[in-house]
Amino acid sequence: MSTETSLDLPPAQQARSRVTQQRILEAGTALLEEGGTEGLTIAAVASRAGVSVGSVYRRFGDKDRLTAALQHDMIDKFRADIIRRFKPLRADPTGLVASAVAGITGTFHAHERLMRVFVTAATTDPAVARVGSEASVDAGHVFRQFLEPIVPMIDDPEPELRLDVAYRLVYAACMNRVLHGERFESKRPLSWRRLTDELVGVACLYLLGTPAR
Repeated sequence: MSTETSLDLPPAQQARSRVTQQRILEAGTALLEEGGTEGLTIAAVASRAGVSVGSVYRRFGDKDRLTAALQHDMIDKFRADIIRRFKPLRADPTGLVASAVAGITGTFHAHERLMRVFVTAATTDPAVARVGSEASVDAGHVFRQFLEPIVPMIDDPEPELRLDVAYRLVYAACMNRVLHGERFESKRPLSWRRLTDELVGVACLYLLGTPAR
């Protein structure tokens, strides 16, 4: 499977056509979540969406282009979600860090099933990996922009490096949880909520030199 393909899809101009296109995307997303890329076929998507096979082909072409469209749809929703979640819990520095970390972990948790599909696919498909990497870098920019107010408080010659490493640590922990679950590297129970709290503590100490409050 490859998503290295142009997404110059025909525009869905009429209301009915837009609804049909959305139903196809929703059907494809559900099939990916249930069975991964192996469970995604044009026929299965058409059946789930209640449309003809020809309707799927006309709008998305082959499976590769449909998969690419589904990945971009997921990324759009992920970005909108992470921006929505990046709202200060408190105005103090540790509150901002806590909000940023919780924004990332909460978004990963909300999208973990579909994220797992595309992260797994990225290990063998360079095109999926490229698109995923671009989206991950973009999320890092959102993280960095949100934490702009604390930059002067980071006691380090390279505060930008500290912010980048903090993002990488949180991102890596979330990615590992999405791929392998709660107890892959340890038998200790660690819910998403507790993982978030611990990552907030790590980030506050690393960036601000102070415990989370």
